[in-house]
Amino acid sequence: MEQKLLKKVSHLRLNTTKCSGCGICSEVCPKEAIILGLVGAVLRGAVKGGSPISIDPAKCSYCGVCTIMCPFDALELEVDGEPALPIQEQEGFPQYSITAEIDENKCVRCTTCRDVCPQNAIIRDVPVYEGDSPSGEMRQSALDTEISFEVDTDKCTVCGICAALCPALRIERIPFTARDPKSAGEVVWDNALCNACRVCSDACPHDAITVRRLPVSGEQKLPGRVTINQDLCITCTWCKQVCPTEAVTIKKFFDGEIVFNADKCPGGCSTCVDVCPCNAIYLPTPIPAMFLKRDSIEPNIAVNKDLCILCGACVNSCPSEDAITIRRSGIHVKGPETELYKSIADRLFVPRTSRLKEDTFGQVELKPLE
Repeated sequence: MEQKLLKKVSHLRLNTTKCSGCGICSEVCPKEAIILGLVGAVLRGAVKGGSPISIDPAKCSYCGVCTIMCPFDALELEVDGEPALPIQEQEGFPQYSITAEIDENKCVRCTTCRDVCPQNAIIRDVPVYEGDSPSGEMRQSALDTEISFEVDTDKCTVCGICAALCPALRIERIPFTARDPKSAGEVVWDNALCNACRVCSDACPHDAITVRRLPVSGEQKLPGRVTINQDLCITCTWCKQVCPTEAVTIKKFFDGEIVFNADKCPGGCSTCVDVCPCNAIYLPTPIPAMFLKRDSIEPNIAVNKDLCILCGACVNSCPSEDAITIRRSGIHVKGPETELYKSIADRLFVPRTSRLKEDTFGQVELKPLE
């Protein structure tokens, strides 16, 4: 959206690839200019070109509160072409105070956290050990080791098989003569090109070659660093949960709880599973009929509460009333807690569930709870 005034031009943009439909912007907007759209349908791809939220340009004051409070950095505000937060500059307004860091001393540079992060927020700046790099020297540098190469001259016949297989080896032959037509010479090894793959020793028909990779000293750990992109991190704690060395520290946006009511959940829907930005909601493994308890309700949806950030996307897309309930009890912020912020925080602390709007098919609205 664009707002042109006498001395300035403001733009408010929504990045629909980042928007999760959490609805926090709608809850915090001081002018009530933001409303939820067909969150579930849009995020599941049933509505092409749609947006999870709509902003009324007649109500929007371009204050920047939605930009500050969006946990996914999906909203961007510019004034005269530069990023700006007018509410923060004029009155003061706090920002989220979160922690997302990896202890370099504990991290072993594995790929686990990168593989599970739902937002691709993990940056793994670690050298390649074997594979894509054509330079043996670069592959060697991935480990703090030294490579040794030995040729048993009593066994070696200078046949040339090793040199044909490996660029780190070449054969320097003594010229053939009629007087001595036998193959003679030596195998020359280029340490900079060797990555100790041992293909030469495996292929040698006379078992004349020995290759070893030896640790230089101390504990062996890959060089480089694994870090978290703070702009992409949503504090879901996936990286913390899977880290084999407990090297990750995460402090979330919100404190509180989420509750799934199995008796209200429509079986086979799974909209919340599809829209959850944290991959925290899942379908439980079905229980065989022979083990089902009579007259009991077996859960057909489940959530890992450790991974949930209480954003509310699941509530905003759930087509069943009272199936999911969110209760936020705390917000981690830093900066001045102004009166405006306190009133906004009070709204975020109202327990909420969902219900379908009577006048718009498929659209969910907030249902506050006592």
